[in-house]
Amino acid sequence: MGLKPDHWIRKMAQEHRMIEPYEPGQVRQGVISYGVSSYGYDIRVANEFKIFTNVFSAVVDPKNFDPKSMVDFEGDVCIIPPNSFVLARTVEYFRIPRRVLTVCLGKSSYARCGLIVNVTPFEPEWEGFVTLEISNTTPLPAKVYANEGIAQVLFFEADDVCETSYADRKGKYQKQETIVLPKL
Repeated sequence: MGLKPDHWIRKMAQEHRMIEPYEPGQVRQGVISYGVSSYGYDIRVANEFKIFTNVFSAVVDPKNFDPKSMVDFEGDVCIIPPNSFVLARTVEYFRIPRRVLTVCLGKSSYARCGLIVNVTPFEPEWEGFVTLEISNTTPLPAKVYANEGIAQVLFFEADDVCETSYADRKGKYQKQETIVLPKL
């Protein structure tokens, strides 16, 4: 299994619709960068957010998540409350090939401000918009800019095809079109 360079990412995006919309270069002018990079792709956060709130004093339970724990927000800038988090989704829609696994890491511009992005790997044959979790670890409100870079995806291609893909397992987060809350 090996890390894939920019020319491989371009080919897979153009020929196999692996990333849509796809930015073939790195956009940096006046924004937090996004687009193809040396060995990955910098994804953007869309302008749709679910902001965590404790207004109803709900218990956070991944087996039975209460949607009332989130407030919907749409806009160009999302303010994450201190020591809280938001859920968001990517601008890009992904179609991961059967021989590929990705690892997603938060961008350092946000990490240096105490904002941490947590995303699980995109498994072979997973498809959809990525649901992102962005944590504000600081005691101050923090900004996230919609339609700008938020994290980098690294692509690894295996020598052999996996025996069972995410699509084969009928994964619960397959083909998500919106921000998806935890499911059991």
